[in-house]
Amino acid sequence: MSITIRQAQLQDAHAVVPLIIDAIGDIANRLTGEQTFASVEQALIVLFKREDNRHSYLNTFVAVKDEQVLGVLVYYNGEQAIKMDANLVRWLEAKNAPNIVIDKEAHEDEYYIDTICVAPEARGKGIGTLLLKFAEEQTKKLGFKKLSLNVETQKEDARRLYERMGYVITEPWSIIDEPFHHMVKQI
Repeated sequence: MSITIRQAQLQDAHAVVPLIIDAIGDIANRLTGEQTFASVEQALIVLFKREDNRHSYLNTFVAVKDEQVLGVLVYYNGEQAIKMDANLVRWLEAKNAPNIVIDKEAHEDEYYIDTICVAPEARGKGIGTLLLKFAEEQTKKLGFKKLSLNVETQKEDARRLYERMGYVITEPWSIIDEPFHHMVKQI
């Protein structure tokens, strides 16, 4: 299987957004201020096409085969997240969204894997591992020493995969009042 990883493009929105929702679950409701799947999806498409927030196409990479999106990686610098999240809060306020709280997800000295997800039909083929290795290579090129992610405490299989790849739990974390492990890999 010949998989390539490339920067997401605007036309990838309809393939990428459902994968983001699959990966982040209820966090998508908080980030969009919406409740129904269709409304969350439409709001995330708007955010994906913008350049000023964490789920922008500019922070998104896709694993593709024959231009079919098989996996997604949303990845950015922890310091950039501060400004991007402030932009997101302003957008949510302008649309009178309920509960406008955007939880910090990374430290400023880390590059952060916000979202990683493989399409259901492509799971078990190593695409997630390829995306993680891509993030590591990019982090090294950018001169950062830490790559982080958060994993829900009940997702034991995911935690074990990250540990096999060299990530270490460094501290407990909370996102939308749910417990997570903050995991870091030294690059």
